Amino acid sequence: MPSAASHPAYPAGLRLAGRKVVVLGGGQVAQRRLPALLTAGADVLLVSPTVTASVEAMATAGEIRWERRRYRAGDLEGAWYAIVATDDAEANTAASAEAEERRVWCVRSDDADAASAWTPATGHSAGVTVAVLTTEPAERDPRRTAAVRDSLVHALDEGRVAVPRQGNGETPRVALVGGGPGDPDLITVRGRRLLAEADVVVADRLGPRDLLAELPPHVEVIDAAKIPYGRAMAQEAINEALIAHAKAGKSVVRLKGGDPFVFGRGMEEAQALAEAGIPCTVVPGISSAVSVPAAVGIPVTHRGVAHEFTVVSGHVAPDDPRSLVDWQALARLRGTLVILMGVDKLVAIAEALVRHGRDPETPVALVQEGTTAAQRRVDARLATAAETARAHDVRPPAVIVVGAVAALDA
Repeated sequence: MPSAASHPAYPAGLRLAGRKVVVLGGGQVAQRRLPALLTAGADVLLVSPTVTASVEAMATAGEIRWERRRYRAGDLEGAWYAIVATDDAEANTAASAEAEERRVWCVRSDDADAASAWTPATGHSAGVTVAVLTTEPAERDPRRTAAVRDSLVHALDEGRVAVPRQGNGETPRVALVGGGPGDPDLITVRGRRLLAEADVVVADRLGPRDLLAELPPHVEVIDAAKIPYGRAMAQEAINEALIAHAKAGKSVVRLKGGDPFVFGRGMEEAQALAEAGIPCTVVPGISSAVSVPAAVGIPVTHRGVAHEFTVVSGHVAPDDPRSLVDWQALARLRGTLVILMGVDKLVAIAEALVRHGRDPETPVALVQEGTTAAQRRVDARLATAAETARAHDVRPPAVIVVGAVAALDA
């Protein structure tokens, strides 16, 4: 009879929900494999005298059962699947033999050829699991297998592999996608995938504009830019465009800068779509409130310096009766204050903060066009921030950081 090693593995997907899986060894192999087992709903028993801190946390949280001892005969009774990954070669061999006797599929970290199953390099995209195994024993290189997996997943994520979808009602007809602060690499994987599948894209000027150039020619791009004190597409018109194209059976993406629900009027759009009876999903994005300061080396929190940060809209001046911000309370806070859309109101904002008690010498950083090729940073003090912004011609979009963190050096 030909040896098992002379044949390629037969690929199959194991359905382990509610079924016993035994993991022997609590080191790095277990730490890497356990999350996928838990996602699959497996009933995991881990046997090992010691485990990594992350594995211990899983046990403490009740996600797995942990018996603090070495392997002993009988541990695989009732198991459907086993992962053998101890540092004891004799125990691994004995456990593998028990698995063979009990007909339990068994993976071995120390000797793949002696195992009855192999763990493929897996990745996920758009509800699809990509699993890659090397078929030729002589070419069995985990790095090559992982590279193939990554290439396939990235292609799916970016829409470079055409995957026809059936009309099963699961794909949202409108997606409110947070595009992040501007750098096209900072959009989420899900957001990029939905963008690649869109028929119509309603785009903000603050979204990742470079991604629009990658869209196929048939995709209709609607300019929903809102230029401060300039041309702007009314919110009502944006809502109507989303509804009209969705009702026409199109896959619509509303591509917004930052996060749809952080000063993005995303909730207004979601409510309008709900009233029209149109399914909608919200894809969170990286907010400029934290990413833009980070891009220029400013942490919004730092041990011993700032234990909190507050994000506030500056589009309405502190003395404006429409303002919903308690500037007096903000001035008393000791942490970091991040102001969005506040460049043209900076005189009034700085005066209000100083008047209500914030130290006029508090460091301030103004970051214009953060994460893009045009990014620049201007430093100031609270008392002179508006004057400095004028002198350096700081223009929107810019993030204003007020607090001791603005003076930190890496």
